[in-house]
Amino acid sequence: MKKDWSIDLEHGEYENNVELIIQDGIDAIEKTEVGCFVNLVTPGGLGDPTEYLSEVLTLHFKDHIHFRMIDQCGCGGYVLRVWKDA
Repeated sequence: MKKDWSIDLEHGEYENNVELIIQDGIDAIEKTEVGCFVNLVTPGGLGDPTEYLSEVLTLHFKDHIHFRMIDQCGCGGYVLRVWKDA
């Protein structure tokens, strides 16, 4: 994507599947253009996504990304914003 965007990893098959969230989250980051960000919207029931995403994203992308926990949505999910640096 050549713009900032969001991906919904919150409902349906994602609700209890951390592996699928990781897989599709990595795919979304890879599709994001350098200089842009993607919001990974994750299920509220799994808690703070930095607890299960930060290490794997850092290992996969090294210093080519940075991320920040934005907030918990009104619907209960969480938003992790990931910027593509290189």
